[in-house]
Amino acid sequence: MTIQTVDLIIHAKWIIPVVPKNTVLTDCSLVINDNRIIAIKPTNNIEQLFSAITEHDLKEHVVMPGLINAHGHAAMNLLRGYADDLALDTWLNDHIWPAEAKHVSAEFVKQGAELATAEMIRSGTTTFSDMYFFPEETAAAAHSSGMRCQITFPIFDFPCAWGNGPDDYISKGLTLRDDYRNHERINVIFGPHAPYTVGDDTFVRLSSLAPEIQSGIQVHLHETKGEVEAAVKESGKRPIQRLYDLQVLTPTTQCVHMTQINDDDIAILQQTGAHIIHCPESNLKLASGFCPVDKLLKAGINVALGTDGAASNNNLDMFGEMHTAALLGKAVAEDAAALSAQQVIEMATINGAIAMGIESDTGSLEVGKCADIIAIKLDDIEHAPLHDVLSHVAYTHNGHRISHSWVNGQLLMQERQLTTVNTKEIASNAKEWQERLAQN
Repeated sequence: MTIQTVDLIIHAKWIIPVVPKNTVLTDCSLVINDNRIIAIKPTNNIEQLFSAITEHDLKEHVVMPGLINAHGHAAMNLLRGYADDLALDTWLNDHIWPAEAKHVSAEFVKQGAELATAEMIRSGTTTFSDMYFFPEETAAAAHSSGMRCQITFPIFDFPCAWGNGPDDYISKGLTLRDDYRNHERINVIFGPHAPYTVGDDTFVRLSSLAPEIQSGIQVHLHETKGEVEAAVKESGKRPIQRLYDLQVLTPTTQCVHMTQINDDDIAILQQTGAHIIHCPESNLKLASGFCPVDKLLKAGINVALGTDGAASNNNLDMFGEMHTAALLGKAVAEDAAALSAQQVIEMATINGAIAMGIESDTGSLEVGKCADIIAIKLDDIEHAPLHDVLSHVAYTHNGHRISHSWVNGQLLMQERQLTTVNTKEIASNAKEWQERLAQN
């Protein structure tokens, strides 16, 4: 029998492939060649079939798909803890927006995004979506870090630091999309901020452009009760109905937050195939409301997870987000069986990939998919005894236990040491921004 030489083999105590559901493989190995998974086999048979240039023997670890943070504002890591414990309007109008108006620049976004990528890699995220000013800087940070990224370039009906109006934002965004057209890890889509900052004419334009160039759309929607009430008072329509009428909602639309949902909204989501990005910790911190995730999943609507920005969350730890989503989902549904460990793991992996349209490449460990993989070391006292691997992953806050991370087969972290970013420089830059922002 001929033994095939491959790039990488990862031997693991447990593998959670995510697909198929509720599956945990024991004492198996992942075989990777040309950046993709080519086999998942029992470890005791591997040597008869493959020889690897590099091997990792992770016998105290769970290996699973890298997590997908489906909504965030990476550069806002520089505003972590800047204005806490305030009402949403006060937080935005009196603190965050003035700080952004004074400080946001290409340098701010570059260094904030670098800080965010380092944090995300160290806590198990391999793919993230970002909506923020100067998106070209975040794309560059994702490229250099090795992460997979969806850039949702921002669009408003008014000027900001990055542009002077919808035409300018769209022109710059499409240029950025062209720059990354053939990039294997970075995708650029439309990011109209929200119904209250984007007018009908702009949404109509996007509803025509998006299918023409096969682009997705991500939009903040139904984030608060006040947003929905104001829209109804002004137009007689709930925001989701308005976007439906403008033909913005399609199977490539990602609706972020959706804390205010009724049965009519669910019917629209079912009809259009639009996705929801649930950001439970940010919503809780800002007292924005509760997304009825269990009800949505039972209605067949795809729900993914995001952290939102660190200014309204304080961290980008997707394991914490899974834990919060599960507990909050049970409370909202008034059902302890709602949102199982498997379901929240899916929300943090394959559901995010589906929302972004990249499920053929990532989101699960399957033959043919890209090698986007993380390893969690579960040898400490906090994980003993280990009765249920899925439960441990969902409920025991594992972000700090990530030992290894690969994206597209490239090793981004080994034994907690980042391999693609300069952590000393990143920490130094963050300290400088702390001092600048303190002068406000």
